Amino acid sequence: MQAALSIRAGVPKQPFFDYSEKGSNSPTSLLLSRLNLNAPGLEKVKANTQNPERAAQELLTYYRKRSTVKHPIDRQQKARARGTLASEKDIQVANDALKHIFVGQPAYPSHFCGDDINWATNPYPDKEWIWQLNRMTFWDAMGKTYRQTGDESYAEAWADQIVDWTRKNPRDAEHAYAWRSIEAGIRGHRWTGQFQYFIDSPAFTPEVLVAFLNSCYDHSTFLMTRYSKGSNWALMEAEGMAFIAMTFPEFQDAEKWSSEAIARLNKEITNQVYDDGHQRELAFGYHMGCIGWFMRTYELAHLNGRQNAFPESYIQRIEKMCEVPMKLAFPDGSTPQFGDSWSGKPGQYFGQLKEWAKLFNRPDFLYVATEGKEGTRPDATAFAFRESGLYAMRSSWDKDAVSMVLKCGPDGGGHCQPDNGTFELYAGGRHLMPDGGSYIYSGNPEGRAWFRQTKVHQTLTLNGENSAYAPKLRLWKPGKDLDVLVIENQSYPDLLHRRAVLFVDKRYFVIVDEAIGTATGDIDLHFQLAPGKAVFDQKKYTVHSDFDEGWNVLVQTMPQPGLALQEEEGQVSFVYTQKEPRPAFGYRLQKETKEEGVRYVTVVAPYPGNRPRIEVRLVGQSSIGTSRLEIEVKLDGSSKRISYEY
Repeated sequence: MQAALSIRAGVPKQPFFDYSEKGSNSPTSLLLSRLNLNAPGLEKVKANTQNPERAAQELLTYYRKRSTVKHPIDRQQKARARGTLASEKDIQVANDALKHIFVGQPAYPSHFCGDDINWATNPYPDKEWIWQLNRMTFWDAMGKTYRQTGDESYAEAWADQIVDWTRKNPRDAEHAYAWRSIEAGIRGHRWTGQFQYFIDSPAFTPEVLVAFLNSCYDHSTFLMTRYSKGSNWALMEAEGMAFIAMTFPEFQDAEKWSSEAIARLNKEITNQVYDDGHQRELAFGYHMGCIGWFMRTYELAHLNGRQNAFPESYIQRIEKMCEVPMKLAFPDGSTPQFGDSWSGKPGQYFGQLKEWAKLFNRPDFLYVATEGKEGTRPDATAFAFRESGLYAMRSSWDKDAVSMVLKCGPDGGGHCQPDNGTFELYAGGRHLMPDGGSYIYSGNPEGRAWFRQTKVHQTLTLNGENSAYAPKLRLWKPGKDLDVLVIENQSYPDLLHRRAVLFVDKRYFVIVDEAIGTATGDIDLHFQLAPGKAVFDQKKYTVHSDFDEGWNVLVQTMPQPGLALQEEEGQVSFVYTQKEPRPAFGYRLQKETKEEGVRYVTVVAPYPGNRPRIEVRLVGQSSIGTSRLEIEVKLDGSSKRISYEY
């Protein structure tokens, strides 16, 4: 473990205000005008309103002694944190922050922001860096490291930096980079935790307290004027306001802030979360973030005896949200990266599932979180999120299980992509056909646009154009040996894409894609594999991955006149700002007349060992668009007939 640095960077400290100042314009007088000085415990503060220095000292003494307000970060647990709270990464980030080397967007390297800190520093073309710089994640690392080590250099640096930030970043147009409502909300939540970490340090002087509380007040009054309805921003705005209000009920407007914040959260949990439990933006990372934003304010209210401000339905809907990572994650605990999401590390949400297992008394959560070591196995292997349009089919709850997650849902907004019908395939511990991800947010509009194209997803296009959001579920029928899903999307004004997915014997998939409508042009069916080698057979219309060890996947479409198999450009992004090439291909048929339709019948077969021999054919004559279809599949010489009807 790295030791704390003993040298503090920065210019000589200059007072933020002079205690000898008199009048209503001094920072202390301003703060006192914002407090309810009749609140119990503030008698000595009120008695010294004409003596700013004394009043500020009495206020600091009050907060150090106060025990009536509870916070998830408990000041009384300091001794237990010694040696256990901060990670190696936290300590490194905290040590860098002592030298003014700060983390912005974490996908980029940390950057030195000057001895005299320039909070407008942005060394990269991506605005996410400066926005996230002003969320100050490094202050959380400093707080944890200080709590763990007791080294005052962290508290001293934090005190200098927060006073510096409040002095240099008034809320005006010139400092808009620091005052988006999302950053203000995030700071409002995080700063209350930093208050818990640092309040007992000698470095937390009356000067720091006055600057800190005045800025908290400014944050809440600003957040009262911002309400990004229907967006995850609304949750961060409300959370920041609620944490300031409930942590500092001494503010005259605290009750107004907390009431407004809770009212927004109560409204947004029904506005933003479908009845099936998924958050409306349909991006997994944001769904998980929203659970936290909804949950943390409820927990803070519960700690302070205000849980009745939330109806019972509020926590019930959070429980539904918590089912999503259990049902839609892959067997290793990684997640689909539809929209602005990333698969992440295996098991990254297992810790949260364990907590939720206790909170909601869910042994199925515990089973998944412990990979079957504890709890009770979920009673199903196929799940439909009907309102959000997400569907999962898996062969078992074993680590090597075959698992597909398919998306055909409504427009989720800016974090969603026009990719209805697309899917991810995982088997044998490998992401065999991952979604492309999103690559980047800002700073590279061409790169972001490329990853958002419909044609770089596992779905159907007309003339390569992006599709619309117009989903419909036609059939969901899971079974012992056959799961059947039929969805459709009015992808283009004159062309409907209907996709049937049949999970046969919990082993392989038969996918029937139909293009129905009067449009004409190139009807392309696109697929993408994981990075690595792939083998193409143009005559047999097959493509398979070619990993030397472990599982592979075979994609094979039924031959028909005019069918062409062609390689396409493939890219995948598993980490923000990083991308890598991968095999991608498409099957093409020409739709030449308004009257005709196009149908593809494709087998997607994951496998270990030798590649399977597959033949597929339609049984009987079935017109395109019919509600019943029968298919015969020969797999390694064994024949099986499957059918569906809706």
